[in-house]
Amino acid sequence: MKGTTPAGTSTQQEASHWVREMFGRIAPRYDLANHVLSLNLDRRWRSATVKRVQHILRQPGARVLDLCCGTGDLLIGLRSKSAASVMGSDFSHPMLIAASEKTARRGFMCPLFEADALVLPLSDGSFDLITIAFGLRNLVDYQAGLAEMYRVLKPSGMVAILEFSQPGDTLFGKLYGFYSRNILPVIGGALSGSRDAYTYLPESIGKFPSAGGLADQMRNGGFQAVEFIRLTGGAVALHLGTK
Repeated sequence: MKGTTPAGTSTQQEASHWVREMFGRIAPRYDLANHVLSLNLDRRWRSATVKRVQHILRQPGARVLDLCCGTGDLLIGLRSKSAASVMGSDFSHPMLIAASEKTARRGFMCPLFEADALVLPLSDGSFDLITIAFGLRNLVDYQAGLAEMYRVLKPSGMVAILEFSQPGDTLFGKLYGFYSRNILPVIGGALSGSRDAYTYLPESIGKFPSAGGLADQMRNGGFQAVEFIRLTGGAVALHLGTK
C-alpha cells in the first residue's frame, strides 16, 4: 500500500475505516494527550507553521484550507493571525464537532466540512494556501493526497505540511525512538483510553517518508520551490511548496 497501514488492515478501505474510527474514539481527550505527550511543543510547531505562511494570510481576499483539521488548533492559529477566509476539513465527525465548539468559544467564523482528503468536494484552483498538520501520514495514499492538494490550490498557491519525521541515527534520535515505542503508548493510552491509537502513532511515523523523501514526493507531484525545516531535532518537519 502507498500510505498508512494500521495493524490488522489489508486494504485501503480497511485502513481508512480504522483511522476514522480511531480518531473518533480519542477526540474527547485528543488535545490533552497531544499537549502532554509533546511537552506542549505541539503549540510551538503550529505557531512556526503560521509564522511561515504569514505573507499569504496578509493577502486581501486570501482563501485558506486547513486539511485534516482535527480539533482545530492550527485552524484557530491561522484565523487569529489574519483576516483571510479560513475553513477546515476532516473526515472524523467527532473531531469536527470539537473544532466547531472550540472555534465558537473564540468567536471565530470558520466554515467546517466533513470530507475525505483524497476526494475533496472542491473546485480546482480554489485556495491560496492549504495547510495540513499531522494528517498526511494518516492517509491511505500519500501521493494521492498531495495530488488532491495540488488540484485545489490556485496557481502560485502554497502548501504547508507539518508532520512527524525521523530524527536519524543520533543520540536524540535513539532517545526519541525509545520514547515513541515504549513510553508514548502507555501515557497516550492512559490519557485517551485507547492504547492502540498511540501504538499506531510511532508505527505510522516509521512508515512515513523521511523529510527528504517527502520533499521528493512533493516535487514528483508538481510542487515547486519545495523546502523543509526540521523542528525539535528532526522529530517534526515543516514542508513548503508552491503550485
